[in-house]
Amino acid sequence: MSDRTLTAAEPPLHVDAGDEGYSKDLKSRHINMIAIGGAIGTGLFLGAGGRMAGAGPSLAIAYAVCGAFAFFVVRALGELVLYRPSSGAFVSYAREFMGEKGAYTAGWLYFLNWSTTAVADITAAATYAHFWSMFSSVPQWVCALIALALVLTANLISVKYFGETEFWFSIIKVAALVIFMCIGIYLVVTQHSVDGHTPGFGTIGDSGGLFPKGVMPMLLVIQGVVFAYASVELCGVAAGETENPGKVIPKAINSIMWRVGIFYVGSVVLLALLLPYTAYSDGESPFVTVLSKIGVPGAAGVMNLVVLTAALSSLNSGLYSTGRILRSMALSGSAPRFTGRMNKGQVPYGGILLTAGFGALGVVLNYLVPGKAFEIVLNFASIGILGTWGMVMLCSLLFWQRSKEGRVTRPAYRLPWAPYTQIVTLCFLVAVAFLMWWGGGVGRTTVECLPLIAAALVGGWFLVRGRVASVAAERRGLED
Repeated sequence: MSDRTLTAAEPPLHVDAGDEGYSKDLKSRHINMIAIGGAIGTGLFLGAGGRMAGAGPSLAIAYAVCGAFAFFVVRALGELVLYRPSSGAFVSYAREFMGEKGAYTAGWLYFLNWSTTAVADITAAATYAHFWSMFSSVPQWVCALIALALVLTANLISVKYFGETEFWFSIIKVAALVIFMCIGIYLVVTQHSVDGHTPGFGTIGDSGGLFPKGVMPMLLVIQGVVFAYASVELCGVAAGETENPGKVIPKAINSIMWRVGIFYVGSVVLLALLLPYTAYSDGESPFVTVLSKIGVPGAAGVMNLVVLTAALSSLNSGLYSTGRILRSMALSGSAPRFTGRMNKGQVPYGGILLTAGFGALGVVLNYLVPGKAFEIVLNFASIGILGTWGMVMLCSLLFWQRSKEGRVTRPAYRLPWAPYTQIVTLCFLVAVAFLMWWGGGVGRTTVECLPLIAAALVGGWFLVRGRVASVAAERRGLED
């Protein structure tokens, strides 16, 4: 049956209790810049250096491929948002299309993503702080603790404050990338020497070409590249706190694709043209590396301040989104009750504090293994991201199927080429998980922990299923 308009005889849209109580203070400019900020984060500013060193210029291909699939995911989420805006986002949609078990799984995988990403972000912030000599004597774990405390305080005030903070964080990130790219293009066009190297395609050719270490290293860094796009779904979560999501969200999502092309792929291409891939390392932002080689006084320090802002922005976004997701779960019984609480500023502080608590474990990790903290948590965050993206695409697929049955109506703003897009994206996510295992090391250990993650999810479900059933029965009673 083809898509059609709902009639009065058809069931109403799903109502999620977790959507109640929020203010609608996010404006169009907030959503647009949140979308940009979600597509430009720690994974690019810090992670690109080590990945460039490992895969060479072919890293640009990995960013382009992962960016395309990230766009499919956020476009699928955008279609669901236009169907029914919800602060619970994909957890709410999983509840509608897969039941409470699906919502429970989606929510806790998302929490796994952001609780470990919070660790990565505070680790990145501490690493950036050590760039300045005044902080070099301060232990990494102390810098991480300060970063967590500052962002947590800012996030608990109000959603309007969060929106303004993210707006200016994103402005800083975009402005820095634009300035860097202008400088890089100027250096390439004028053939200005950078650390004894003449910028251009000769830099790539003289360093072993596009695949200096073969194709496999490029494939193996894909799981880390996926982490770089971890926040693209944020604008879908924020849709529940904006006045006119039907107008704002499509514009924000459609712009993600060209932003990915310019800022991610364009930046990596410039990095490859300016210096041999061997000049980069995982201990320093590649942008700082280039600006340090140019010799412009203070340029590297300014860029380092910008990438510090990016890390704090990502941490801020993670606390924001998990707070909303956990509240949606708490009001259905699948998360601790305190995560459903809101303060006077209409902020779900319980869920935010829970995520911050896991972030505090990252402070301990930075104390125990400061050199490996980022890589360890990045791999676990990647598992959470793969699970979250997979749940979004499953919800999208089930939504498409219901539309064919005439049970729901797809909005005009749609994921193109459904259902093939969802199926191909799901296959890609499985392939990324396999590549994590194939690469060995921390990645393999992480994938081998999947049975433990699954066991924890199953065990947790048996603990909460009674309360979930009780809440559902109570809600049905109120509806009757």
